[in-house]
Amino acid sequence: MREEAEGSGQERADWHARESAEVVRRLGAQPGNGLTGEEAGQRLEQYGPNRLRPPEREGPIRRFLKQFHNVLIYILIVAGVVTALLGHYLDSAVIFGVVVINAVIGHVQEGKAEKALDAIRGMLSPRAVVLRDGERMTVDAEDLVPGDIVLLEAGDRVPADVRILEARNLRLDEAVLTGESVPVEKADEPVAADAELGDRKSLAFSGTLVAYGRGQGVVVATGEATEIGKVSSLIAGVESITTPLLRQVAEFGRWLSVAIVLLAGATFLIGYYLQAYTAIETFLAAVALAVAAIPEGLPAIMTITLAIGVQRMAGRNAIIRRLPAVETLGSVTTICSDKTGTLTRNEMTVRSVVTAGQAYEVSGVGYVPDGAFHRDGDEAVSAADEPVLAQMLRGVALCNESALYHRDGDWRLEGDPTEGALMVAAVKGGFERRELDRAFPRVDVIPFESSYKFMVTLHREREDGGLLIMKGAPERVLAACTQERTADGDRPLDRDGWQEVLDGIASRGQRLLAVAVKETDPDHRELLFSDVEEGMVLLGVMGIIDPPREEAIEAVTECHRAGIGVKMITGDHALTAGAIGEQLGIRGRPLVGHEIEAMDDDELGRRCLETDVFARTTPIHKLRLVQALQGHGQIVAMTGDGVNDAPALKRADVGISMGNKGTEAAKEASEMVLADDNFASIAHAVEEGRTVYDNLKKAILYLLPTNGGQAFTIVIAIMFGLTLPVTPVQALWINMVTAVTLALALAFEPPEPGLMERRPRDPAKPILSGFLIWRVLFVSVLLVIGTFGHYVYMEAQGVSDELARSVAINTLVMGQVFYLFNARYILEPVTSVAGLFGSRAVLIAIGVLIVLQGLFTYAPPVQALFGTAALGPEEWLRVLIFGVLLFGIVELEKAVLRRRISPED
Repeated sequence: MREEAEGSGQERADWHARESAEVVRRLGAQPGNGLTGEEAGQRLEQYGPNRLRPPEREGPIRRFLKQFHNVLIYILIVAGVVTALLGHYLDSAVIFGVVVINAVIGHVQEGKAEKALDAIRGMLSPRAVVLRDGERMTVDAEDLVPGDIVLLEAGDRVPADVRILEARNLRLDEAVLTGESVPVEKADEPVAADAELGDRKSLAFSGTLVAYGRGQGVVVATGEATEIGKVSSLIAGVESITTPLLRQVAEFGRWLSVAIVLLAGATFLIGYYLQAYTAIETFLAAVALAVAAIPEGLPAIMTITLAIGVQRMAGRNAIIRRLPAVETLGSVTTICSDKTGTLTRNEMTVRSVVTAGQAYEVSGVGYVPDGAFHRDGDEAVSAADEPVLAQMLRGVALCNESALYHRDGDWRLEGDPTEGALMVAAVKGGFERRELDRAFPRVDVIPFESSYKFMVTLHREREDGGLLIMKGAPERVLAACTQERTADGDRPLDRDGWQEVLDGIASRGQRLLAVAVKETDPDHRELLFSDVEEGMVLLGVMGIIDPPREEAIEAVTECHRAGIGVKMITGDHALTAGAIGEQLGIRGRPLVGHEIEAMDDDELGRRCLETDVFARTTPIHKLRLVQALQGHGQIVAMTGDGVNDAPALKRADVGISMGNKGTEAAKEASEMVLADDNFASIAHAVEEGRTVYDNLKKAILYLLPTNGGQAFTIVIAIMFGLTLPVTPVQALWINMVTAVTLALALAFEPPEPGLMERRPRDPAKPILSGFLIWRVLFVSVLLVIGTFGHYVYMEAQGVSDELARSVAINTLVMGQVFYLFNARYILEPVTSVAGLFGSRAVLIAIGVLIVLQGLFTYAPPVQALFGTAALGPEEWLRVLIFGVLLFGIVELEKAVLRRRISPED
């Protein structure tokens, strides 16, 4: 009968310090058979599923109620309540209807971004290979329990915290947890109880990646009890960010609400005491003014504009988790980027091959075997015509544990990235692994180990001979060589000459690997270390690098043009970091981790502004760098993929996590997820962020004159003791129709020319600059002149109030239609055909408005609801003339001011 488990990984933290036999006994595990299905089910009930809890989110009701938390909405609600108490139920119903519609729009849009992230979380759900009931099977990782026996192979993501029981060249990429860029070798021997996390070589941690080899272990912790789960729990509750836009809009709303209340109060006093209106009449006039002055559509327009930005960014592989972050991207001044996989391809590539007397450059990048060998920078040469090069390529293909295959239209690699790069180079030279294995069957192998830094394979080359192939660190391979091979035969090894070659390749940031061979006897069947201690013949040296993405090079240049600093932060050596930075256009001497540790915050703050490349960094270094930059007024975007990056991601103004290799903890700490892990997508997102801010500014610049025109028309009417030109219900109609149709069209505006050549905007500046306030007042006055003037003219003709108001409203709306063309560009002219008719959204919006305004003016049920009357041709001609005049005057104002001011002034 199986011994009951004495403890579980959910309760202990010292499994790495215990002998494997003791771990197995305490967990009640069976390495040969695994748990039974019944035992696994019982433990699943006891410990729960093996997954990280999703972060707590606001419920739909609370999220809906938050849409009403706006000072302008409060004013509308108060106006609606008082209007209802006075018996004007239709006015009150329309006011409340507008408030609810606005809340619904905001509620729906706010939920979209989280759905996008949920889709990514579902895509990354791993599976695990385990032993159950004596059989090997694949199960959902969520079903793993302490005591399960897990089998690990290259390419697997470790599904839980696992105590290693058996390891065969097992190396794990633990960067997501520790930040260590080099895969860590694992073994079954216990380590010290107080060993640091990165030194616990007897444990494989949940979320890390098997980079090489294979192994077997027992699950000691699942879910929140894993090391990655513990860190995730500390940072999952990420607070919502307060972006520059939200601060500006909140301040703008407070300022506008005070102005509206004061203006409405003054209007009430003037009407009641100076013009002898009744109290109810005067209050309704004040309500009409407040309703007219409040841009009810602004919250909806802001939300929809941000949501459109989210959709555009998603189409460019940038998924926004928090809606306001869209605009924050537009004000970013510094981007701190990880190197591997973001600025580079995360696909090791052979770039240089040097043999005795010949040097070759290798074209092509990544794991797609397209490319050629170029001798001394000349045209491509065939490996078949270069005997030593051919032997090198054949050797690295045979002395290799990786596999390169073509499936579903893509080239894929299984195994160590460095070995994969060698295999790709061999295929570029015309050597195919299967054919080589048939011609040179492998007899024995000494696998690569970090302790001796080389790998050796033994092959049967022909009936009367064998072939030893050795590849590894140049210092170890050269130590075993006495000769070097040339096209004319072997000659004594020139060690000094090769050292110069090695230094030259290393100076370009490339990792070095040497290849040597030795012929042996046909009866040689077992490899010994003594076989490669001496007598090897050096074939040559290869330089390998993770090359920069071509699109990343262009994106860095674009960011520099836009006034955005790009800083590369990597765990790589300074030499490699400097070489990659040089290729990317991120130049300067790298600042290394130990130098950062020696600096206080003040000195680091000064140095971080001067330095763009940081090497050998740790998570605390990243956090300090972000804080130092923010301390100097920078708006910082930070990229990261691991749990270890989460503090810096959370601290940054915009945290950006990786969609492919990023951890759940990193995603929860970030505002944006890159679906393709590509730096170019960040540059695209910055462009979209700037576009969103521009379009929001245009929408506000468009909406406010409508409100100003209506409000001042009512104020003037009260001052002269006239009947109100616009009733509260009619004011709401104008506001919502122009917002929902015309202003919304501006949310679809494409980026303006030269957008990415501007300096980042100052987030401390108000959303409305002095120039923009002038534009609002200028257009408001024009609208008042046209609307009030046409109303007074119609009243003088003795027409009904309904017709006079209908003419006034259509005059105001027609002015807004023509002003929409002006608003597409704040200062640039729009008199070209492209400017007038180049926006499909604008033309559609105008078409929809014409239909709505036609119903408002001519449909009997709508006439009864809003108190309107039909217009004749003569009235429409005057309305149209006013629209054309307003368009021309605003374009003339642009021409006068264009050379004198900036839109930011």
